[in-house]
Amino acid sequence: MDRFDFVVIGAGAAGEAAAHAALEAGKTVAVLERELVGGSCPFWACVPSKSLLHAAAMHRHGDYSWQRASDRRDYMINREGRDWPDDSSGLKALEDAGARVYRGVGRIVGPGVVEMRATGDGARSDSGQRLGAGTIIIATGSQPKMPPIAGLAEAEPWTNRQATATRDLPRSLVVLGGGAVGVELSSVFARFGVQTALVHSHERLIERDHPRISEAAARILRDDGVELRLGARTVRVRPRAGDRDAHVVELSDGGWVQGERILVAVGRAFDLGGLGLEAIGLDPSEIRPDGRLRIADGVYLIGDSAGPELFTHVSHYQGGLAVRMALGEEVAPDYRAIPRAVFLEPELASVGLSVEGAVAAGMDAFEKVVDFATTTRGYALEAAFGHVAIVVDRSSGTLVGASVVAPDASAAIHETVLAIQTRTPVATLASVIHAFPTTSRAFAGLYVDALKELRGGPARA
Repeated sequence: MDRFDFVVIGAGAAGEAAAHAALEAGKTVAVLERELVGGSCPFWACVPSKSLLHAAAMHRHGDYSWQRASDRRDYMINREGRDWPDDSSGLKALEDAGARVYRGVGRIVGPGVVEMRATGDGARSDSGQRLGAGTIIIATGSQPKMPPIAGLAEAEPWTNRQATATRDLPRSLVVLGGGAVGVELSSVFARFGVQTALVHSHERLIERDHPRISEAAARILRDDGVELRLGARTVRVRPRAGDRDAHVVELSDGGWVQGERILVAVGRAFDLGGLGLEAIGLDPSEIRPDGRLRIADGVYLIGDSAGPELFTHVSHYQGGLAVRMALGEEVAPDYRAIPRAVFLEPELASVGLSVEGAVAAGMDAFEKVVDFATTTRGYALEAAFGHVAIVVDRSSGTLVGASVVAPDASAAIHETVLAIQTRTPVATLASVIHAFPTTSRAFAGLYVDALKELRGGPARA
């Protein structure tokens, strides 16, 4: 039995990060991946969706065809001239760094022992081999949820995988789910002329985020031509019962929408069954995505199935952190400053708590907000709307949250991410020089206002 310091099950964003961190620490590493090295992000999620969002924005403002968008997306995901992406660059990077990579799935068969079963083309002949592991890291990711709705399966619905990979535009599309995936892909298809309806059971889009973020998302999608059906659940699908054989989606409010295609974007599922966790005394059904990482002696769970947020940047963070923990460093996960971004036009970004969330958590918190459209940067860009906001905890005099709706929100949010992570006092932030006129400059004024409130003085007019 070959023995390794680390055996990593899954080579998505989390698994890759863990493997490279262990290799950089001089450890021996085996990696098992059943499908694509790199996971969903570079092939079916982050990368293709952002490429298509860029193309959709270019199409709206100029001459950018769907064919060009499709070709560019295929280039971005290494799928030019083929139907399946090429992950050889990620594979080579791991192997060049010193990892032994197996095309297969892993199952824990005892403490520190993983059995490999080869899968896919080019599978190694040593299927069934057992690998000894000083530390086992599980990074098996997540899968799209498919709700048990009558008639849905017969309609052959898309998930994000089919939606981001399609080379042909549907005539019409019904999107089920108003989180980031549903919102972004609705914008893409609507901007390319697809009749698009979005159905979401909550009254707000992206409801886990700040209400201003939700309001901005709804405004942008309506601008794009998306029909929003909020506060309604899908109760039944009648396949090919609509115009030109479109699928009819019946809603809980008595209405209906129809689409040639249905995209299901209602969340992700985690399946830890089949990994052999029982062999080390764990019940897979009792493991919660609480972000703790260490689930047993010498066993770590990272990435989507670990929680608390399903972001590639959280997976990268957890991969490196789990290795450091396994090697004995006195570190622990800290999720106070996880940035969130939705890449509409303008972008939506946030971090930390809303003022309501901060108060609910027992803080004496207040919020400072400026209308982005009235800032110098907003005027220069002829912005119709947007905002920049901070949430401050009076007791510590530090930021606990922030949100931005602006063209460069995904970049501008990061100074507040750093401020929350480092617990930088508002007094220090208020003394920082910000380039003029930028979105970040709007933060500067909010810091000054917040500092005056903390000191009991009048806010800036």
